Amino acid sequence: MRKNSSLTECLLKARKDRKLTHQEVVDLSKAGITRQYYGAIERGDRKPSPSVAMKLAPVLGLNWTIFFERDVNEKLHNQDSA
Repeated sequence: MRKNSSLTECLLKARKDRKLTHQEVVDLSKAGITRQYYGAIERGDRKPSPSVAMKLAPVLGLNWTIFFERDVNEKLHNQDSA
């Protein structure tokens, strides 16, 4: 999976602004994922399912669609450039 640096920066900033660790995000979200899996999401190595995104987003103060919007916008931009 290609890393999306703007998304990873957004996730990192949201977590740090709330002074949360990876483990705290996982525990508060009750998403049923591990700390390591969340770290992979934040680094851009993994993409959460919509159900996991819906549980993570409120903990970070984000809209759950942010995990997917950037990919769609980038794909549309790439199609327009071709």
